[in-house]
Amino acid sequence: MDERERALRTAHRAASRFLATLDDRPVWPRATLEQMEEVFGGPLQPDGIDADQVVAELAERADPGLVAIPGGRFFGFVIGGTLPAALAADWLVSTWDQNSGSSTMTTATVALERVAGGWICDLLGLPPESAVGFVTGAQVSNVVCLATAQHAVLRRVGWDATVRGLRGAPEIRLIVGADRHGSIDRAARMCGIGSEELVVVPADEQGRMRPDGLAAALAEGDGAPTVVCLQAGEVHTGAFDPFAELIPAARRAGAWVHVDGAFGLWAAASPRLEHLTAGVGAADSWTTDAHKTLNVPYDCGMAIVRDPADAIAMFRTGGDYLMYASLDPWDVGPELSRRGRGVPAWAALRSLGRRGVAGLVERLHDNARRFAAALREIPGVEVIGDVDYTQVMFRLADDEATRRLGAAILADGTAALTGAQWRGRAVIRCSMSSWATTEADIDLTVAAIERLAAAVSG
Repeated sequence: MDERERALRTAHRAASRFLATLDDRPVWPRATLEQMEEVFGGPLQPDGIDADQVVAELAERADPGLVAIPGGRFFGFVIGGTLPAALAADWLVSTWDQNSGSSTMTTATVALERVAGGWICDLLGLPPESAVGFVTGAQVSNVVCLATAQHAVLRRVGWDATVRGLRGAPEIRLIVGADRHGSIDRAARMCGIGSEELVVVPADEQGRMRPDGLAAALAEGDGAPTVVCLQAGEVHTGAFDPFAELIPAARRAGAWVHVDGAFGLWAAASPRLEHLTAGVGAADSWTTDAHKTLNVPYDCGMAIVRDPADAIAMFRTGGDYLMYASLDPWDVGPELSRRGRGVPAWAALRSLGRRGVAGLVERLHDNARRFAAALREIPGVEVIGDVDYTQVMFRLADDEATRRLGAAILADGTAALTGAQWRGRAVIRCSMSSWATTEADIDLTVAAIERLAAAVSG
């Protein structure tokens, strides 16, 4: 057995041991960042260590600082667990070590990504000819889509930003909702658009953009290049913008429409929930993230653009030594070198099938409704808003008690839920995102919350 084989076998044993602990381990880490730095730190030793020993030490020392995200009781952020097929495929991606920017060189991984992208567009009701760029996550997807949109709307008025840059360019109006995700603002900054330049449209009590507000914002545009950002799945409430009203209005005004659907866009894959995304396919670009609802490992966001020519115009690179074919991955995203991050998405979709994807999405929704119904039975707990999708938000009578309860939940370790602010009040958020969550996980979590809420209130 060579060094590589020994290291891989050691990693497999360590991975199996970790997965076997998920039912019983505290969900939140047991060690602080400072403790972990001490465990891993110190001066670098002068001589090397056998690979299998390095892997064994890594697994043992990291254990107290690991979050039980792959288990059934991590509800803190919109982070799914990893489906078995996606996990194993991700191991193969690292083993194959394919630089998946070129469709000429790495034909297998690029083909897998193209097929996965086509399946995803089909499942989500998006145009089949769309370009699907696999990026690190929803944040980078929003950057890619907004950069593409910015270039496209400027080109419509005769300004090529790839040649002339943005200095002196016509001013772009970026219209956003009041309850947009922070990644939109961050993406705008990366595209050179500051927070004071955003045109903010009011939202309703669930966080949905108001059509009358968008109409007023569009009317003030006076023909300026315009990008409208909508949202599929508000991160606190799970609410969806009314696309069937908003997108046609934006289109009539000549605006580019981008939809941030990091986790919510997957509602379109469910016959029971697809009404939430009605009309979304008429947009120009979409963000989604397979490590959320589809439950694949990290590094699997998708930047989807209706017209591949718009993505190519923004991202096609130079380099006379590079080989080009039709729509190389590096034509539709910012990276030249990257792993085959779409391969686990292909494996997840292949393992689930169409009905399996719908069933996964609907089970997450069922879990959210079960959780909300049980919370309503706990004295002193108020569930806020509707539970239309996978998000549940609740609080106690006052903000300080709510914050204490949030801290107590994390310290207890039964489950991970995180605090937030909604309409000026402290709340606790639950995101149902993992295929691994069972009814027993929900019941255990509710029992812990009931016990801790009584202690906090008493």
